Amino acid sequence: MRTISKNPGFNFPLAIMAISVPCGVFAQEQAPPGPGVVVRGVPAAMTAGPEIKGVIIARNGDKMKVKSADGASQIITINEATRIKAGGGLFGGNRDKLTADALLNGMPVTVKTLQPADGNAGEGLVASQITFRNNDLKTATMIRNATDQRFDEQTAATEALRGRLGDIDKYNIKSTTNVHFDTGKAILSAGDKAELCATANTADKTENALILVVGYTDSTGGDEINQQLSEKRANRVINYLQQACGWKPYRMLTPTGMAKADPLASNDTPEGKAQNRRVAVNILVSKAVDTN
Repeated sequence: MRTISKNPGFNFPLAIMAISVPCGVFAQEQAPPGPGVVVRGVPAAMTAGPEIKGVIIARNGDKMKVKSADGASQIITINEATRIKAGGGLFGGNRDKLTADALLNGMPVTVKTLQPADGNAGEGLVASQITFRNNDLKTATMIRNATDQRFDEQTAATEALRGRLGDIDKYNIKSTTNVHFDTGKAILSAGDKAELCATANTADKTENALILVVGYTDSTGGDEINQQLSEKRANRVINYLQQACGWKPYRMLTPTGMAKADPLASNDTPEGKAQNRRVAVNILVSKAVDTN
C-alpha cells in the first residue's frame, strides 16, 4: 500500500490497487463534493493524537475508516471542527472549505487527530484536519461517477429485458453447445473455452438472445455429490462466459444443476458416461419476441 506523499508525482491509481476495500457495515457516501463552511476549533476535553497516513477504505455517516501502510486500519470521527483541505496538483495551492462529502473511498489522505485528554483511546479518534491532493480527489470522483454510470446502464438494460419478457416462460431454443468434463472434475479444456466464446459470439449476433446454462453428471457417485458437481460445472461455464467471453450477466438466465438427469447416452458404457458429463449452453429467444 502507498501512503500519501507531498511529491506531486505520487501515483494515485497504484495506491488504490494496493488496497482491498472490504464490504459490510461501511458504505461510500454518494453526494458529490461541494463547498461548505469550515469551523475551526479544538474541543476542550481533547488533546493532540497521532497523525495517520493511509487510504480511505470505507465511509459511514460521520465516520471514516483509513488503512495505513502497515495494514492497520483506524476508524476516525469527522465533526464540524474538522478542517478538510485539498492541495497540490496541476495548479498548486490549497482549497479550504471542503465538506466531508469530498472524502471518497480510495483516496490517500493525511489525518491529524485528536484524542481524549485522559488518554482513553477507546473513545476513538477525532479528525482535526484532513488533507489530500487535488488530483487524487479528481481521480476518485471520476472512478465513482464511472461506477455509478455502469450500474445505471446495467439496471436500465435489465429492466428493459424484464419488460420484454414479462411472464413469458416459454422460449425457442436456437442452438445448444455441450462442453464435457472428466469424471468428478469441473475444469474447462482449452478447446471448451474456445467453443464457449464462439457460442457467446453467435448469441450476441442473435437478436433478443439469452443464454441458459445447465450442468449434468454421469451416474457415478451419490445424488448429493452429483448435484453439487453439476452446479459447480454450470457455474464454471457461466464465469468463463462472463469474464473471458464478455457475455453480459443480465442476458443470462438462472443456471441449473441437473445431476444425472436427462442423460444424452447410456450410463452403462464409458463412452456414454463421457457424453453425459457435460454442461449444455442453450441460446434462447422468448417466443414473445422471436421473429424467426
